[in-house]
Amino acid sequence: MPEETAVYTHGHHESVLRSHTWRTAANSAAYLTGHLEPHMRILDIGCGPGTITADLAALVPDGEVTAVDRAPGVLAQARATADARGLTNVAFAEADVHALDFPDGTFDVVHAHQVLQHVGDPVQALREMRRVCRPGGLIAARDADYAAMTWYPAVRGLDAWLDLYRRVARANGGEPDAGRRLRAWARQAGLTEVNSTASAWCYATEEERTWWSGLWADRTVSSGYAQSAVRGGHADMDELSRIADAWREWGARDDAWFGVLHGEILCRV
Repeated sequence: MPEETAVYTHGHHESVLRSHTWRTAANSAAYLTGHLEPHMRILDIGCGPGTITADLAALVPDGEVTAVDRAPGVLAQARATADARGLTNVAFAEADVHALDFPDGTFDVVHAHQVLQHVGDPVQALREMRRVCRPGGLIAARDADYAAMTWYPAVRGLDAWLDLYRRVARANGGEPDAGRRLRAWARQAGLTEVNSTASAWCYATEEERTWWSGLWADRTVSSGYAQSAVRGGHADMDELSRIADAWREWGARDDAWFGVLHGEILCRV
């Protein structure tokens, strides 16, 4: 089985986790939640700090969620999230999506949010997701598509941010425009019943603009992404600082608006 070959571009800096802990099943997995039943066993791949995981566990009170991630530090945060909500039907483990340590047909639902854009072989990842899903079960994946992100106004520096991020992500072995590719990857993995949808996050209120621009400004100069950009020769700290300033300038504009398009697949095994 292939090993993970991509580097997780964002890392787990506070500015990254600030974004991840905002995510819920409602704002990040609505295409899946209507298909859940109380008894289901769910595998949540790349669970991060566990906010989506906890919501999924609450939706299957007679079932169980197994949450996996490559990073033991963030798994500890996910455990704390589940504990704080009094959830007793969640288990945690380290795992590589390319070679999952579970028997065939273990889970009713196999879910991955913002994962396939960061892995070395997304088709192999989907094959593994299919393997551990029971016949008749569901595979669910949702990923952003960076090239489809759009914003207003056209603040000088944000085009440079998008170009830089996509170059860094690809140099790290990932595919930042994953959303549009999910259906193709699923079909290459041998899945035939693939329902494809799209949904978006939108940041437009003062609070949303401040939050979104602030976390990206901080991420641009302080996260694993910043380190990869400099180490790989894609940018220096002066350029990163200018991009961070552009994010803050955009966030301060009363007419600012930002849309993040996501591709989604729901596959019946």
